[in-house]
Amino acid sequence: MKRLALLLVLGLFACSDDDAANNENKENNANNQNNSNNRADTGLDMADMSADMPPEPRPYPEPDAWPPNDGPGAGNAAFTADQLDEHCAYLQGGEQDLDKHNAVAMWNGYLVMPWANDYGQGGMTFFDISDPCAPVTIGSGYDVETRETHALTFAKRDGKSWMVTASVENLLTGGILFWDISDETAPTVVSRLNVEGFGLGDAYRRVTFSHQWAGNILYVASAQSGIHIVDATDPANPEVVNQYKFEPIAQIGQLQVIGNLLVATSAEGTRAILLDVSDPVNPQPIAGGDFVAMDSEGTPRETYFTTTTGGYLYFARKDDGGGLIIYDIKDPTNPTRLGGVGGDGSGGYVFIKDDLAFVGEGSHASVFDISDKANPTEVRRLNLEGDLDTATPMTNFVVLSVDDEATRDEGSAIVPFWEEPDTKAPEVTWAWPADGSQNLALTSKVGVTFNELIEPGSAWEGSVRLYETDTDSAMTRVDGFIDAQETIVNFTPFEPLKPGTSYTLEIPVGGVADYAGNTIQTAFTITFETVGE
Repeated sequence: MKRLALLLVLGLFACSDDDAANNENKENNANNQNNSNNRADTGLDMADMSADMPPEPRPYPEPDAWPPNDGPGAGNAAFTADQLDEHCAYLQGGEQDLDKHNAVAMWNGYLVMPWANDYGQGGMTFFDISDPCAPVTIGSGYDVETRETHALTFAKRDGKSWMVTASVENLLTGGILFWDISDETAPTVVSRLNVEGFGLGDAYRRVTFSHQWAGNILYVASAQSGIHIVDATDPANPEVVNQYKFEPIAQIGQLQVIGNLLVATSAEGTRAILLDVSDPVNPQPIAGGDFVAMDSEGTPRETYFTTTTGGYLYFARKDDGGGLIIYDIKDPTNPTRLGGVGGDGSGGYVFIKDDLAFVGEGSHASVFDISDKANPTEVRRLNLEGDLDTATPMTNFVVLSVDDEATRDEGSAIVPFWEEPDTKAPEVTWAWPADGSQNLALTSKVGVTFNELIEPGSAWEGSVRLYETDTDSAMTRVDGFIDAQETIVNFTPFEPLKPGTSYTLEIPVGGVADYAGNTIQTAFTITFETVGE
């Protein structure tokens, strides 16, 4: 006790004004609001007391107390019947925008829309769409190396917001750009990373397509060059740390990471490959997880892009009229075809909202009812002049985008889709690793999917929780990165997990929200156990 009293006295005298200011900043940091606790009150170094005191409890914040967005979020007002399926507004980027658009997404309360062609000269624009039919431009950024972006990848790191897009420097050099989007009025490229094997002689074979952030690692789909694995600990200084090449070569367009599972699919090909990324920088093939997308007659069918949610892999069919193909991958060692439907288009991108799949078909966008996965059916069509590859469902409206042959200033259109506002709560539809998994690597991460696109800011420490099972979660909570992309949320621990330990992932009621602000109303938990020493 004498030693403790002496430490307390010394700590009080040692606490400088700068220390107090630093501690106050820690307490005001919304992302770490419970980490500093009362350490600033005494200046006492907790490491000196670790042998004398148990860990200090760190209760989770309330699920819905996530830091507010800068913007107002997506509008969700009622539409009239005669407004449905009609264009009520168009989205136009910066002065250099050539009406070559692709996917859009919400970030920090604003809609973000990249614009660029295959050969660069592009950028991104942020919009206030609180009134979807009267969008307001907030800000734009431009960089000559910005290439057509096939996926929108975001992360919050060290108080800043980041976005990654594809890039091209010249015909033989390109890769990805890291944008600082902390100020939506002036998004700016901070760093550039060229990747091995890049070449723009063809827009598909040797370029970068999609990418996804999981912890400090960014996975980049690089067509026939495979997957580049990037250490993005410091987005201003990213570094390629590995390259996974497929044998035989696969032209990878889409990749998605759900926990320890990486789903890679071919752009203008038939092949899909499932990889284990429990060792984040060294993907490993999953036995039985390399397969070919087929139609109902067992004929391999070329596809373009895909999406994964609910344990199902949805392919936008490219050849023989387009349409949709659905596989069950809940057991990655045994992917199984469930169903599909043909069409009269040529598939582009696919997004899921509840029991509907929105597929760009080039000549139009098809909306399929997927409530019966074995027998999906087309229920609606949407139109926009040009190569209509993308239909992104938001709240009760859809954003259509064309990447070629658009009418001037009409590269993206906002289309009311439902009369009533969206009031349906999002639901967790799947998790990987699966509930009850054992002998997991200590470097594992955990992922969940939802039945619709998720508001990224709502996936945070209060709403996505990992802690040791059958303990007081405030005493054994695990700190980590929480990243949301489309329907996927990943939790990546800061440090390796403990060996031989059971963990619980919890998604509590009232936290994770959709674009309309509806929060999850059914709690979700899984447990898993790490490998022993």
